[in-house]
Amino acid sequence: MRRNLDEKECAALLKQNYIGRLAYISGGYPHIVPITYFYDADTNTLTSYSSEGHKIQEMRKNPSVCLSIDNITSISNWRSVLVQGTFEELSRIDAKHMLHEFSEGVKEVISENYGKNPKCISEFSAKIDTEESSIVFRIKINELAGKLRSTD
Repeated sequence: MRRNLDEKECAALLKQNYIGRLAYISGGYPHIVPITYFYDADTNTLTSYSSEGHKIQEMRKNPSVCLSIDNITSISNWRSVLVQGTFEELSRIDAKHMLHEFSEGVKEVISENYGKNPKCISEFSAKIDTEESSIVFRIKINELAGKLRSTD
């Protein structure tokens, strides 16, 4: 059976994961890179961070982005969500707060999925005050679309 996921199912898949593939436009062509993200259902946004570089520079120029998340157990059993959204760079106070929310949220997802409590993620919130501070950004979700294929 193959079917579309409803909005609630799409949100659940976003919440259960923390790694996706971010697509952005550069020089008229799409680029796609893996990122770690945290889904905030209350604000309907995804939070992530990056060092200064190509991805951030290009999203500043063209803030329309897309994120793909998959849960694949086999060729005939999978779910996927495609997020259409808008890049938003966060400032110092908001960035520090959201980096903390990101680290706590990702730790929770990893703990729920794998029963592990990663200690390294808590170090992210300290990075915002370093010389080489991370760029914290949010993706405002404009549209969600999801698919499911199942043999059940």
